[in-house]
Amino acid sequence: MLAGEIYSAVDPQLIEELTEVKEIIHDYNLLRPSEKEEAREILKGLLGHIADDNILINQPFYCDYGKQISVGKRFFANFNFTVLDEASVTIGDDCIGDNVWIGGSVTILPGVTIGDNVTIGAGSVVTKDIPSNSIAVGNPCKVIKTL
Repeated sequence: MLAGEIYSAVDPQLIEELTEVKEIIHDYNLLRPSEKEEAREILKGLLGHIADDNILINQPFYCDYGKQISVGKRFFANFNFTVLDEASVTIGDDCIGDNVWIGGSVTILPGVTIGDNVTIGAGSVVTKDIPSNSIAVGNPCKVIKTL
């Protein structure tokens, strides 16, 4: 993984870490909508870095390890947000720009950059960079409108 070694999904240490994170995510996903502060505290303990307290991830949310996820200021993710963080995942100035809305059940592949003022439609699979000031949808995700 991060050390440059071959990733083994059956490594006992990794299985233990994955199980611990699944327990935390299970608790997170069962929170009532009114339990916003509890949700924020779980995310602070789970994710590797959160730039500020303005974070909202609608349940259900899924990830592998959590600690390898870094999110920028005013982060929001809609339902079914899934991060496969076997390696570092940074969501902020360098990957996903400001004023970005990502619809439910969107998949963003590694190495993709999403510019500022972008909307990604629900169910999209983002395989290539999306420029600023765009609305993009589909599988594969394509720009359908420039703002």
